[in-house]
Amino acid sequence: MYLWVKAFHIIFVVAWMAGMLIYPRYKLHQLASQPGEPLFETMREAAERLRRIILTPAMLAVWVLGLVLVALNTGLLSSGWLWVKIVLVLGLSGMHGFFISLGRKIDNGDAAVPAKNLKMLNELPFVLMIIITILVVVRPF
Repeated sequence: MYLWVKAFHIIFVVAWMAGMLIYPRYKLHQLASQPGEPLFETMREAAERLRRIILTPAMLAVWVLGLVLVALNTGLLSSGWLWVKIVLVLGLSGMHGFFISLGRKIDNGDAAVPAKNLKMLNELPFVLMIIITILVVVRPF
């Protein structure tokens, strides 16, 4: 049972990370156009579908399955790497919320962040995922 839960946890992590990397790119395309223009509306709709179908459900599944993994193996709670991972996943969850909030502002025509800053922010989930993966695989402490 534990390995099945772990497998699905990993599957949903991949889906969540894919969404976290592409969602800001859709919003960058929106920033390059004006509300009402075809590109703006296409990217708004694509981002909304991504959020509704993949991004948010995957994040919720990651959390639920992660908590199930800990419940099935409570010995993990004494591992320092797990607590660092949890803090980083909380950070990713916060970024998820920030991206969604920012996306809604962009949808309303409010360029709440310069495109250059959004490009840089778009790299942060990948960096966090690298650190989290190293923590889980190497378990340095």
